[in-house]
Amino acid sequence: MIPTLAICFAALLMLGMPISVLLAVTTAVVLLLFTSTPLTILVQQLFNALDNSVLLAIPFFILAGGIMTEGAIAKRLIAVMNLMVGRFRGGAAMATVVACGFFAALSGSSPATVVAIGSIMFPALVKAGYGKGFTTGLITSAGSLGIVIPPSIPMILYCLVMNVSVAEQFMAGILPGVLIGGVLLGYTYVMARKHGWRNRREYEPGESWRILRQGVWGLLLPVIVLGGIYTGLFTPTEAAAVSVVYALAVEFLAYRELTVARLFKVTREAAVLSSCLLFILACAMTFVWLLTAEQLPVQVADWIMGMVDSWWLFLILVAILFLLMGTIMDDVSAMIILSPLFAETLSRYGIDYVHYGIIMVLVIEFGFLTPPFGLNLFVAMGLTDQPLTTVARATAPFLLLLLACVFLVIFIPEISLFLPKLLLRN
Repeated sequence: MIPTLAICFAALLMLGMPISVLLAVTTAVVLLLFTSTPLTILVQQLFNALDNSVLLAIPFFILAGGIMTEGAIAKRLIAVMNLMVGRFRGGAAMATVVACGFFAALSGSSPATVVAIGSIMFPALVKAGYGKGFTTGLITSAGSLGIVIPPSIPMILYCLVMNVSVAEQFMAGILPGVLIGGVLLGYTYVMARKHGWRNRREYEPGESWRILRQGVWGLLLPVIVLGGIYTGLFTPTEAAAVSVVYALAVEFLAYRELTVARLFKVTREAAVLSSCLLFILACAMTFVWLLTAEQLPVQVADWIMGMVDSWWLFLILVAILFLLMGTIMDDVSAMIILSPLFAETLSRYGIDYVHYGIIMVLVIEFGFLTPPFGLNLFVAMGLTDQPLTTVARATAPFLLLLLACVFLVIFIPEISLFLPKLLLRN
């Protein structure tokens, strides 16, 4: 059965079949040839995969990110960040990193973060004298904080396939997100000193107060959403709905820059993207059901335990595997498919599922920044009007910094587990 499954999967992948259809067809072929289970089980499993209220958080967070990108919240956040750090050497670039971190805590989407912050900051940074290559790489990589800092759509998908608490997984992403943001800020400062980039903008007291007063509505959103989740005031799904309602209220009542026509456009785009993600998830969960029913995770665990004798080496090899898989499929799909396959192995090594989930999210972050499926690269291409090779080359130095962060998280599990253990597991 395993050779047939692998051959069918690889053949359909090379033919360019969409990953969702590929998973459903592979599952059907294995069921038809090697089991007596009727194919009607596929329909039941597709339904069961989507019969989970947590999934409602995905379209809500996508919609909230779209509203804030199309409206004025992103611009107000950038103004506040420039006020906070813009006066330092390299301050405008540092404000970009901080703004990406804040917007990530609002939208949960990496591409949305690149669009919202990059569309405003790319021309501003280039005009201020920052190198075009550095600016391109900074915006593309800093935008990837959207999947590390909670709320995060890939984290929600991981929690569903691995049966992990969404609140714990969200909390585990805070310190790694701060680590990556701090590394990017440090690199930005070093490059600013090297090239003599310096801001000369001075703010009058009245102007500073006006910027803070206008930006407070956007700053309050992560406090409300994440604070509500961690205090138990509402669930992650309810938090996603709250973020949409709050974003609409701020845009229509406070800033008044979002029109009804643009809202319809955002809603349509969010519906299409949500449908694609949920269909992929349904097909992937059906494939995972087949793997579990046939005891493949146990067989994989037996084989790996015979080959690898340390947990950290296993995690490094898994990270490398995901990077290689990223050359033939998007890393979110790879995570949904492969993580359940390694579930038994993780248990035998004593690796915390939450810690493993953060490593997966960091590796997915690489996938957003590397060709041929690097979604952030394509978004940056549209924003900067540069070819893929140029954007990828500009992002390369930042990828090395992210690689160092991945190794730190692998070898120091407390970076991801400290907050969940401190606040949710006692």
